[in-house]
Amino acid sequence: MILSDQELNLHNAVIVSEVGLQAIHAGTDQFDMSPLQTVDSSAVAVMLAWQRQAQALNRRVQFIGVPASLLSLISLYGLTEFFHLIPANTPERH
Repeated sequence: MILSDQELNLHNAVIVSEVGLQAIHAGTDQFDMSPLQTVDSSAVAVMLAWQRQAQALNRRVQFIGVPASLLSLISLYGLTEFFHLIPANTPERH
């Protein structure tokens, strides 16, 4: 799933989270975060919800194109090892 908004914050977190949860139920295992230009801690909360949903379904999700600002927040909260992250401008790994 490619995020269509350029921001993920308190204003749109609930809607984006719900769309992502539906995508996981439909079989999505990869989220392209590269369109994001503006994030706040809500983005981390959304990612946590997606990660937990995937785990509940015995699946794994991958976050690709993660912008530096979001990586910084994830690191700040000590969650880097919790997610499968591929930073922006990094070749995709499998």
